[in-house]
Amino acid sequence: MPVHYTELGLVNTKELFQKANEGKYAIPGFNFNNMEQLQAIIMACVECNSPVILQISKGARQYANQTLLRYMVPGAVQMAREMGSNIPIVLNLDHGDSFELCKSCIDNGFSNVMIDGSHLPYEENVALTRKVVEYAHDHGVTVEGELGVLAGIEEHVVAERSHYTRPEEVEDFVARTGVDSLAISIGTSHGAYKFKLKPGEPFPELRFDILEEVQRRLPGFPIVLHGASSVLQEYVDIINKYGGKLENTAGVPEDQIRKAIQLGVRKVNIDSDGRLVFTAMVRKYLAEHPEEFDPRKYLGPAREELKKMYIEKCKLLGSAGKA
Repeated sequence: MPVHYTELGLVNTKELFQKANEGKYAIPGFNFNNMEQLQAIIMACVECNSPVILQISKGARQYANQTLLRYMVPGAVQMAREMGSNIPIVLNLDHGDSFELCKSCIDNGFSNVMIDGSHLPYEENVALTRKVVEYAHDHGVTVEGELGVLAGIEEHVVAERSHYTRPEEVEDFVARTGVDSLAISIGTSHGAYKFKLKPGEPFPELRFDILEEVQRRLPGFPIVLHGASSVLQEYVDIINKYGGKLENTAGVPEDQIRKAIQLGVRKVNIDSDGRLVFTAMVRKYLAEHPEEFDPRKYLGPAREELKKMYIEKCKLLGSAGKA
């Protein structure tokens, strides 16, 4: 039986983006794959009083089982309420690749879906996005579209190199599709290897000129930044110290994320940082306690460290205190 997102205690992105525009901050889009990640996100956002967009990718939905997820999310909403908080929570499909997948998510209580037709020829992207928007809006669900391709690897999203968003296309795309927010490509990428840097080489600057031109053409329209993890070096170091092999990883510097928000980005996606923190703390605990086999013992510290990281991200994006 289909379920509407309001029955699960969720909201769509419309009012969140309006408030973010007025306050000039960004809403965090945190991806999760399991219970501990979801708990950490909720605990962090309740503690710092931040709105949040919970993100589930196609791969995460397959991994966790779509039926189980349907019941986990209202549990998370209720968890926040029992902690004394009424923070607005959005459930978003991250990088939906077909109308059928988006429809299934809408029918299962998602309050926002992202349809990623960026790999398609422009007219096909417009047609696919428009089809999703029509179905979504009939159900009060908001939609994120994408123009431009991000490089990198994240689950089923694979691109050898990026294709920057063409600002001259954005007005036509938004007008013809009716999307509620737009992900653009300005130099970020998916995964833990966002930039190939030599030792001591400075981080390249994102294409803020593209972002500024997009904002000039679509003033106040909610812009989304994908692939925006900073790839926190302290956790990369912990992973490598305890048997991992992550070499030459590099993410988006925090000062560039702040600048992007000043220039109109209203949603920032963070996935890789969560994976790094979680893996680092599990590796560390098991290396220091080789006799331990109770998952609660090593997943608990990972959850606590994740919560701390998510709080810092909310502060970085300016969403802390804005629920």
